Amino acid sequence: MRMKANWKTYALWILGTEAVGALSGFLTREGSRLFRDTVAQPPLSPPALVFPIVWGILYALMAWGAARVDLAPASDARSAALRLYLVQLAVNFFWSILFFNLQAWLLSLLWLVLLWALVWRLKRAFTAVDALAGRVQIPYLLWVSFAAYLNAGVWLLNR
Repeated sequence: MRMKANWKTYALWILGTEAVGALSGFLTREGSRLFRDTVAQPPLSPPALVFPIVWGILYALMAWGAARVDLAPASDARSAALRLYLVQLAVNFFWSILFFNLQAWLLSLLWLVLLWALVWRLKRAFTAVDALAGRVQIPYLLWVSFAAYLNAGVWLLNR
């Protein structure tokens, strides 16, 4: 019911978040190609095609949760959750640049630890406003955990 009545809010959050992801992908396309061709990767590294698919789904889920929070009654908790969403989205955006373009393996791993903490806080903040909005952040938290494993593996294998 909520989604049908407020589709413009959902569309705005989803398109805006997907645009951030697309811009990050665009800015790191050459670094990503170089990474695939020249960098040793840890076991369980998925094929390159998996990443844009997974991130596209995750960005949609993140934004869907943000739209639900945005549509909740105004409160300090709602405002704080949406600010936290924008902060974690900015941190998410810059990780790809650190990792692919700068090949700063250790710095990008530390950046991912920061992102993981922000996503954990985001999940909790969203849950306080809208339980479902918080639950749909779980795949994001799990993927960032997996990304940290991959990042740590790259750092260890390419020092």
